[in-house]
Amino acid sequence: MKANILVVDDEKDMTRLLQRTLEPELPCKVTMAFSGEMALNILAQASFDLVICDIKMPGMDGFELLERTRKKYPDLTVVMLSAFGNIESAVLAIKKGAYDFISKPFEQDEIIFKIQKALERSRLLHENKRLLKERQREALPLIGKSEAMEKVFEKISLVAASDVTVLITGESGTGKDLTARSIHSLSPRKDKSFIPVNCPTIPEHILESELFGYKKGAFTNAYRDKAGLFQAADKGTIFLDEIGDIGPSIQTKLLRVIQEKEIKPLGDTRAETVDVRIIASTNQNLKEKIAQKEFREDFFYRLSVISIELPPLRDRITDIPILCEALLAKQCEKMNKPPKTISGEVLDLLMKQPWIGNVRELENVLIHGILYSKENTISLSDIPVKEAPHKKINFMGEEGIPVTSLPYREAKEKLLYEFNHDYIGAKLSMTQGNVTQAAKLCHMDRQALQQIMRRYGLDPGPFR
Repeated sequence: MKANILVVDDEKDMTRLLQRTLEPELPCKVTMAFSGEMALNILAQASFDLVICDIKMPGMDGFELLERTRKKYPDLTVVMLSAFGNIESAVLAIKKGAYDFISKPFEQDEIIFKIQKALERSRLLHENKRLLKERQREALPLIGKSEAMEKVFEKISLVAASDVTVLITGESGTGKDLTARSIHSLSPRKDKSFIPVNCPTIPEHILESELFGYKKGAFTNAYRDKAGLFQAADKGTIFLDEIGDIGPSIQTKLLRVIQEKEIKPLGDTRAETVDVRIIASTNQNLKEKIAQKEFREDFFYRLSVISIELPPLRDRITDIPILCEALLAKQCEKMNKPPKTISGEVLDLLMKQPWIGNVRELENVLIHGILYSKENTISLSDIPVKEAPHKKINFMGEEGIPVTSLPYREAKEKLLYEFNHDYIGAKLSMTQGNVTQAAKLCHMDRQALQQIMRRYGLDPGPFR
């Protein structure tokens, strides 16, 4: 793979000389900039492995460009060009963060050697970052390599180091709890408590006392003071699962917690300060609930400072093989069973399912397969998922007229119309109207699928 090198020098002949020197000798592509301002514009639009920059330039000189580059791109390797006899400036540049310097005029062998070393440094930095990212990924309970999950992992990494409130949305079974735990495990609060609260399972009249605690005598049977879950999560994270199910009264009190960073136990006249990071989740459309006056709009915007939407399993079918591998290993160990795999036929069938229950439903199918399989490989007869029966062709047209009574071309076109509406309609339903994903399930190009859809009047809109 070619390295990208940016050469910055107001002397155009020098930049062209460097291009002619480096490109034939090294696997690289040289881009030229003739001022510091031009270099910054180029850096903002493309990624580079190395910058070679002259120190003395009109306007923005090499030192200023080095400082601004180091501030914005701290891992970018920079080599400075210095006129012969100006070694003091070159040494100063290294103190300011440059990797190396090259004296002008230069010997070809010398510059090739130094640029090779600089590119090797860049390669090692990139590799270290990649390995660190992989180690962080391996530590996460979430699994996936699809483009949809890559976006989720990027957002988790983005929000983990901060204390912003996060709202995780997605269908049931997509991994909202695991996402919340991932954020906590990568955050500075990872050594403190992670307190999950399943909001729908706690009656509302009890939920308030569970969250905020109470003082002795606050209500019947309150024989002693009791700390709430927010106090238990102090310095850590509280996860409010399925927050869309809580009532307006609790919403108001939670809004105060987010705004004021304090709680008031039942029966107490004084508020207590708490240092808690709040993560919430829901499988509901909160904006619809706001429109129906069932959810406070100000509370919603306080909750969703950052939102992470988890994709349904049908939108990341390519993750099913690695999900199966991980879930089988987990459940076999949990049930004290020997390691098992799935047959190719089973995997093919699993990748064709709509998975309404998402990863949780897939896991249940695999558990069934582990329990019922007598061999180390799970076969089709071991799982409760069966191939959908092929639909018989209906040879009866409108008003009971047999299609066979129609002319050949008309009969063929009618059957093709019905087949495409049934077949492609099913794929669009599985992908919620996503034409690109539907094309992948059909094993065809997006453009080809769109042509068929236009021909037979298929609109993806109703499936969204």
